[in-house]
Amino acid sequence: MSAIIKIKPLGFPWETTDPFLFCAYHEDNYPKGNGKLGPGVSLEGRNIGQDFTPKDGWRMYHGTKIPGFPAHPHRGFETVTIVQKGLVDHSDSLGAAGRFGNGDVQWMTAGKGVQHSEMFPLLNTEKDNPFLLFQIWLNLPRNKKMVDPHFKMLWNEEIPVISVRDNNNNTTEITIIAGELKGKIATSPAPDSWAADSKNEVAIWTMKMEPNASFSFPKATTGINRSLYFFKGNDVTSEGYTIPVNHEIILNADQDFILKNGDTEGHLLLLQGKPINEPVVKHGPFVMNSQIEIREAISEYQQTEFGGWPWASHDHVHSPTKGRFALFPDGTEIKK
Repeated sequence: MSAIIKIKPLGFPWETTDPFLFCAYHEDNYPKGNGKLGPGVSLEGRNIGQDFTPKDGWRMYHGTKIPGFPAHPHRGFETVTIVQKGLVDHSDSLGAAGRFGNGDVQWMTAGKGVQHSEMFPLLNTEKDNPFLLFQIWLNLPRNKKMVDPHFKMLWNEEIPVISVRDNNNNTTEITIIAGELKGKIATSPAPDSWAADSKNEVAIWTMKMEPNASFSFPKATTGINRSLYFFKGNDVTSEGYTIPVNHEIILNADQDFILKNGDTEGHLLLLQGKPINEPVVKHGPFVMNSQIEIREAISEYQQTEFGGWPWASHDHVHSPTKGRFALFPDGTEIKK
């Protein structure tokens, strides 16, 4: 049996399979900052508040002065935010906050409901501010959709990274955000996550392959969903296929699969997991099991705003002098 089920172009956001909901990939070559954490150039010609056009190689998204996503609600799923380049300022309706990036990952369980903002502060005023982020939406099963909101930081220094050499001494580097590889186990995810049970075989890896490197993927159990997202490089080959960049490779996870990179450095994201196999009903930032639950979520948010917004503005950012940190709802603060 072939390992490859299907090869298809990447859209926006990237399509995923159960237990994942989708993956948003953002790469922006932000200019020098203006000293107020925004871009030090004119914003004229942009659809401010709804700027998703990569004019000059970057976007403001829903930000008006600072790029990013001001306060918005979620219920019924998790966000896994991988920041490979740049920084994110987090603030939420529980009074929690943080600044993370340059390899850090935030794992947030929205559960019964939370508001948060995700702003992209441009701290560098003397040089450009490159930015690269993946945000993966991971579903919660029915019995976990209304758990208390929670967020956990997976700091760059604590995330396992493995380098695997092939027979020609070419290296593939794998960063293990969830799952395990060759005896290395990822930092524990948020406690109510589908990924918290190892039997669900959830894996989230970022991969960097040297030119001409080959990598043999370990098998997973029959029925596990597995996809590879090839987002940077030239091409990769396997099973007689030459696959260009910006394509998804959907795999039979229980089959042998060897991937060979082309003649430039290649970057991929792997998403894998046991499907939850429950109804999925989505409405904007809410993901539940039925339309009735969606209506209930909308109604409750209109009445309570999931605890309100304790910050001075919906696009709240932290002091330019602040380093990487996480402030939790109980007042505990971790500084990096």
